[in-house]
Parts: sequence; structure tokens; C-alpha cells
Amino acid sequence: MSTERPVPAVPSGRSAPATDGRRSAAAARRRAREQEIIAATRRLFDLRGVRDAQIEDIASAVGINRAIVYRHFSGKEEIFALTLVSYLEELREALATAAPVGADARTRLEALVTAFVDYGLAHPAFVDCAQALMRRTGSELLDEISESALFRLGRGISSCLSLLAAALEHGVESGEFRVDNPALLANTLYASGLGALQLARLGILVEEAAPGVPTVGQISPDQVRHYLVTSALALATHPPA
Repeated sequence: MSTERPVPAVPSGRSAPATDGRRSAAAARRRAREQEIIAATRRLFDLRGVRDAQIEDIASAVGINRAIVYRHFSGKEEIFALTLVSYLEELREALATAAPVGADARTRLEALVTAFVDYGLAHPAFVDCAQALMRRTGSELLDEISESALFRLGRGISSCLSLLAAALEHGVESGEFRVDNPALLANTLYASGLGALQLARLGILVEEAAPGVPTVGQISPDQVRHYLVTSALALATHPPA
């Protein structure tokens, strides 16, 4: 004969244990605090630039001490990564809005590149933050940023690049573009675009007036925008052999 006792049934309508409610409330508070820290970091980035934003400044802006910041994030690089995600979410909206519905591939690509440049010019801290993370190796990022943060960062970047890749794929299908690997070209345009945006901010063009004699000229954001659009169309229509 079995000695096991039957497990009493839980009456229908009984509320969940109080511990579940406390856990949900604690998780909500944690998410709210994380968003508060990221928002404060974003404000500091926009105000001072990426290099001048320190953990102490971020904590002070939120009204907490730096130890609490480290309870929510593994370090400065993770805060930077998740702050970049907030920029990327805005960038994706700007790209999606800019791409004309039903337009030909060339028009779509030109609109997307233009929107990217305009967003970068309006948000220089986005460019700094993106480049700061791109200078890290993959292994360094894995050591310094949690998997969940890396996933969110990857999703933010890919959501923007997917719009660009889709325009390139559309051009291949319509015969307007000759691109073997739209994803690779989209990534290349993104990376080179970040560098060109730095050039637009600097406004200085270095040339050689004579062999071994450098000279400095000026370059405007409009010139950089035109160059990036022209380069993107050239790479899409006449890819290198």
C-alpha cells in the first residue's frame, strides 16, 4: 500500500502567493532604475560628449551612488552599449520614416543614407558611442558586457541595417543594383558612414599641396552627405571586382 499523501488541490480563485507579487514589484523597480540610469547617461552624452561622462557623473545625475550603478550594469561599457541602443531605436524610426513607400531602389537607398547622415549630425554622441564600442574586439565585449546587453545591442544594430539591406535586395531584384552580399554592404556603409560623420564634425580636409607638403582645407556636412550618398549608389551599382 502506498504511503504517499495526496497533494491538496488549490482552490480556484485563490490569489498568487505574496512572494510572487513582491518579486514582480522588485523586477519592475529594477527595470525602472536601469532605464533611469540609461536616460541619465544619454543626457550626459548629449550635453558633454561620451568621453566626459563618468560613472560618478551618471550616478550623481540619478541621485544614487556609483555602487548602485554597478548593481545594475557590469561596467561602463555595458552602460554605453545600452545607451547606444536608445540611439539606434531612434535611428531606426528615422530610417523607416525616410524610406519612401513604393519608391525605386535608388531613391530608397538615397533616402536611407541621407537620413542616417542627418541623424548622426544631429546626435554627435551617437557617433562617438558607436565608434567607442566598435574599437573593442569581440572577445573584449564578451568579457565586459552581459549576453543580454549584447543581444539588445545586436538587435538594435541589425534592425537598422535590415532596412538598408532590404533596399539593396530590392535593387538587386529590380535589376538596379549589382550586390552579391547586401548584408555585407549594409554593414560596410554603416561603419564607413560613422567615420565620415566624424569628418563632417571636424570640418577639416587634409590634402597634399605638393609632394610632402600638407595643407588643410574645409569640408562641410553637406559635402559629406553628398559623398556618402554618391558612394553608396556607386557601390550598389558598380561593386568592386
